[in-house]
Amino acid sequence: MDAAMVTAVAALIGGPVAAVAAMYGTRGATRSAREGNAVNGFNSLTDQLQEERKELRADLATVRAELAAEKMETARLRLLVQQLGGTS
Repeated sequence: MDAAMVTAVAALIGGPVAAVAAMYGTRGATRSAREGNAVNGFNSLTDQLQEERKELRADLATVRAELAAEKMETARLRLLVQQLGGTS
C-alpha cells in the first residue's frame, strides 16, 4: 500500500467518524441548552411565586389589621349600648 492509498482509506474512515462525532457533540450541546433553559425557567417561576407570596402576606397582614380594628369597634359599640341601658 502506498501513501496515496493510505490517505484515501483514512479519508474514507475519518469522514464518517468526524460526522458522527459532530452529531453527538451537537446533541449534547442541545441537551445542555435545553436543561439550562429549564433551570432558568424554574428559577424565574420561583422568583415570581416568591414575589406573589410576599405581596399576599402583606395583603393578609392588612386584612388582619382591619379585622382587629372592626372587632375593637364592635366591642366599643356593645359597651356603649350597655352603658345606655340596652342589651347586646
